[in-house]
Amino acid sequence: MIFNAFERMVAMRYLRARRQEGFISVIAGFSLLGIALGVATLIIVMSVMNGFRAELLGRVLGLNGHLNVYNVRGGPLPDFDILTNRLRETPGVTNVTPTVEGQALVSVRGIASGAVVRGVRPEDFRARPTLARGVVRGSAEEFGEDRVAVGARMAQRLGLSVGDSITLIAPQGNVTAFGTVPRMRSYPIGAIFDIGMYEYDNSFIFLPLEEAQAFFRTGDAVTSLEVFVQDPVQIRAARDAVQSVVAGSGRVVDWQQSNSSFFTALQVERNVMFLILSLIIMVAAFNIISSLIMLVKDKGRDIAILRTMGATRGMIMRIFFLSGASIGVTGTLLGLGLGVSFALNIETIRQAIQGLTGTNLFSAEIYFLSQLPAKIDWSEVTQVTVMALGLSFAATIYPSWRAARLDPVEALRYE
Repeated sequence: MIFNAFERMVAMRYLRARRQEGFISVIAGFSLLGIALGVATLIIVMSVMNGFRAELLGRVLGLNGHLNVYNVRGGPLPDFDILTNRLRETPGVTNVTPTVEGQALVSVRGIASGAVVRGVRPEDFRARPTLARGVVRGSAEEFGEDRVAVGARMAQRLGLSVGDSITLIAPQGNVTAFGTVPRMRSYPIGAIFDIGMYEYDNSFIFLPLEEAQAFFRTGDAVTSLEVFVQDPVQIRAARDAVQSVVAGSGRVVDWQQSNSSFFTALQVERNVMFLILSLIIMVAAFNIISSLIMLVKDKGRDIAILRTMGATRGMIMRIFFLSGASIGVTGTLLGLGLGVSFALNIETIRQAIQGLTGTNLFSAEIYFLSQLPAKIDWSEVTQVTVMALGLSFAATIYPSWRAARLDPVEALRYE
């Protein structure tokens, strides 16, 4: 054992302050509470930011291709079926979806709204788990022929349900002798999907591929090929393989390039939050230093008596080190339990607070997601715990050293 029974007994007795030492005990209590809140806050915030990144990444990659192949000269991709079959045989590629995408104006009962219209084959729509599982009204089988799928937020905003018709107005009209006439086409709704990301649920409309080709006048071509790979995190190797297949005829853009600013901002924010919240633990560690220094000055006579009775400097140092470390360890463990418990039940806690206050704490329009996500990274939890313990132990070194260097003769004389 590093600490013997005598050292542990004295250290614990010093932590239980008498009435005249109550101020020292209050400072120690605030130090413990500060470390606990710092550790808990750091774990909760890091878990929420990890959850944000994972949820957004899952939804972005679930709805969009991991790689997109465009015409190297711009414009639609002709003879896309040949290129699609070649890409499907590429190692690491799991699926390839021909896509026609453009913007249009949606008109419903006099209400107009902009939308992103994406044309895919019905079998590709049903083969995409994010969309197939996200259908909340109607069914994925109803998507096809001339029936479309719209997002749940758009349906709610425009008062739409399955079986209703929407009118799409193309950005390019028909040129006639009397000027440009808008091109309009009505489509019945076969499915309403909710993937949990506000931006997509509020603005996306899926059309069957042939209908989209006719609506956007791309002929037998498509605007892009969406390529899905086995491991989207390790996208560089898959991108090189796809690029070698489409060399000269296509331009490849991966999801990291198309969403680089968004995910870079998330990573920068995450790092800054970690740094800022770590300062809470550092402030609590300074409180440990101040409380121990006051304890050493208050216990000067006791230290002198212990030294005259045979206690070594090492024993005195270990006694005060144990006193300070006990505050840090207890606070860290308390914060660890509080932070993990809060992160595991954060959505339930949010709903309860919203019910009590009557306010919306997590607006989908602002945060893109319908639920507050949290994903605990146990390696980060370990890192936070080790950092808190390290700062707590480091904070006890100087006061313990001062206690050990105290001259018993001088202490008793001035006492």
